[in-house]
Amino acid sequence: MIKVGLIGYGKAGQAVARVLAEDSRFELCWIARASALNADIELPVTVLEKATFPDWLDQYPVDAIVDFSNAEAVLLYGEAVRQRKIMLVSAISGYPAETLDYIRDLGKDIRVMSSPNITLGINFLMLAAKLLRRIAPFADIEIIEQHFREKPEISGTAQRIAETLDVDNERITSLRLGGIVGHHEVIFGFPYQTVRLIHNSIKREAFGTGTAFAVLQLATCKPGLYTFDDILLDLVGHELQSGKPLQADRSWQRPTGHSSAEAKSQCK
Repeated sequence: MIKVGLIGYGKAGQAVARVLAEDSRFELCWIARASALNADIELPVTVLEKATFPDWLDQYPVDAIVDFSNAEAVLLYGEAVRQRKIMLVSAISGYPAETLDYIRDLGKDIRVMSSPNITLGINFLMLAAKLLRRIAPFADIEIIEQHFREKPEISGTAQRIAETLDVDNERITSLRLGGIVGHHEVIFGFPYQTVRLIHNSIKREAFGTGTAFAVLQLATCKPGLYTFDDILLDLVGHELQSGKPLQADRSWQRPTGHSSAEAKSQCK
């Protein structure tokens, strides 16, 4: 059983907490957030503060931390996590460049996965879109993202898709509507045909199942900074080479910033 601490308890964090609490492979030990929690919850809860968090970790030790809070939080807890060799799965939509540099530095000492969207489906969409882009670099590409009315910024996932496909953010169309959790669509325009890759988040619990998958995979790896792409690429590569059915908990090797050859020994 993997002991997990959750940072961030908004709508997504609450859904992740429900999934992890019901999964016998995990023990959800505590929740940390930026401000006092005005809700009834049975788990220990703390306010995330740089000065007090190390003592909290010593009082409530965990194997992994999952971050669904904000881009500044890692600067508050990063060193405490590094010193205690705790795995980190970050699902923050976007980090400033200097914070990304800090996360890469954490990867020198601990296992870190950073993904702006941690659902399995959206990451498979990005992998499929990347493959189609390589096959047909001449195709027109448009990206549509739709989210709940209260989301102010452009989707970090949509920006990641644009970056992956090497297209400008101007190719992203954003809509904010009631009743939508999350919708991402990539449209490829060919002569005489179009291809649409679509992912819909039906419930926020999808973040929880993706988080569980990420934590289990990260537990097999050596220190390094990993992405969801790294998992899926190695799983697909193994399938293509062996022809055997994929195992959901199979090890994977490719940390960000390493060549394939360098990454071979990163995970068991």
